[in-house]
Amino acid sequence: MNKRVVVGLSGGVDSAVTALLLQREGYEVVAIFMRNWHDESVVIGNECPWIDDSNDAMLVAEHLGIPFHVLDLSAEYKKRIVDYMFREYQAGYTPNPDILCNREIKFDVFLQAAMNLKADYVATGHYARKGEILANGKTVYQLFSGLDPNKDQSYFLCQLSQAQLSKALFPIGHLLKSEVREIAQQAGLPVAAKKDSQGLCFIGKVKLPVFLQQQLEPKEGKVIEVPDDSSLFPHHEFPHDDMFPEGAVASYQFSAKNGRAIGTHHGAHFYTIGQRKGLGVGGKAEPLFIVNTDTKDNLVYVGQGEHHRALYRRGLLIRNEDIHWIREDLALEEGESDWFDLRIRYRQPLTKAKMMKVEQGMYIVFDEMQRGIARGQFAAWYRGEELLGSGAIA
Repeated sequence: MNKRVVVGLSGGVDSAVTALLLQREGYEVVAIFMRNWHDESVVIGNECPWIDDSNDAMLVAEHLGIPFHVLDLSAEYKKRIVDYMFREYQAGYTPNPDILCNREIKFDVFLQAAMNLKADYVATGHYARKGEILANGKTVYQLFSGLDPNKDQSYFLCQLSQAQLSKALFPIGHLLKSEVREIAQQAGLPVAAKKDSQGLCFIGKVKLPVFLQQQLEPKEGKVIEVPDDSSLFPHHEFPHDDMFPEGAVASYQFSAKNGRAIGTHHGAHFYTIGQRKGLGVGGKAEPLFIVNTDTKDNLVYVGQGEHHRALYRRGLLIRNEDIHWIREDLALEEGESDWFDLRIRYRQPLTKAKMMKVEQGMYIVFDEMQRGIARGQFAAWYRGEELLGSGAIA
């Protein structure tokens, strides 16, 4: 009997080709469209409306002659993803709902629904690759970056566990996007020319300020411009030893006393580090960038120019409870350190960094200063093309 795979069919070309390739390989393929949101008031116009995507997914399933179901996961999505977003922004953090959507929805709630249908695997249209090796006599699953450097989506899967990876398939991870389009066109798939969607996981292109204002109240506060002043770097966040030399990881000390008020904002929780637009404050020689937010005192700090030193940091901390190793067999123990390749956002080039496990968590210090490190972002560490682990930045 052929093994059964449930494909998360989104209505786009990537998941459509995923289903096609699995069918060609001889799997018994079942398609499920996940409906994760009902409130259409926060979706921009007619871009990526869920009903159109659902219809496109159904047309693909009909074209391939595979069973098609719609699964309403909106209650779990609100509980696990939307409420998380509200909490993170309210605390002044910068969440990544797509990473959580993969961990909590696609490879948890959706995976369980697939297992209830007697599936052997679930498959998605992610540009990532899976491998497996034997380590200490035990099968260990690996997660590799997609071969298309412009579409690699391994970062969004950085919170998956061994149990989740064991049931996951990524059939297009070895392909370029152009090759996926060509396969779709040759097979006559109805979504072959459909443009890629953007926005929150299976919701569409969301008006984020409107979305946040559903629960977070506007609260007027001061915009503080801070100088590009090296004397404001007295605060050391990291231990000083051979690995962390004195001054190498000092961070900018933010205080309203060190700057001057140049305008007002609608609530510090609506802004994130590195943001340029949306403040409504101008008239400066160089563009203003948000360099820090303080949700407790409702202050937004800005600096002139993209090279303002307050935008840059050398290191970060991940607390113990937020450290996640995909490769548990390679986890650093307290007192151990090693070099890895790091990124803190999607599509960011990997950069060398040294990681050290200490009592309070994991310190990471980069070879080069990093721009726009924000609390709540996920740092993901690789060795070559293999993603080994990740964690939310403290």
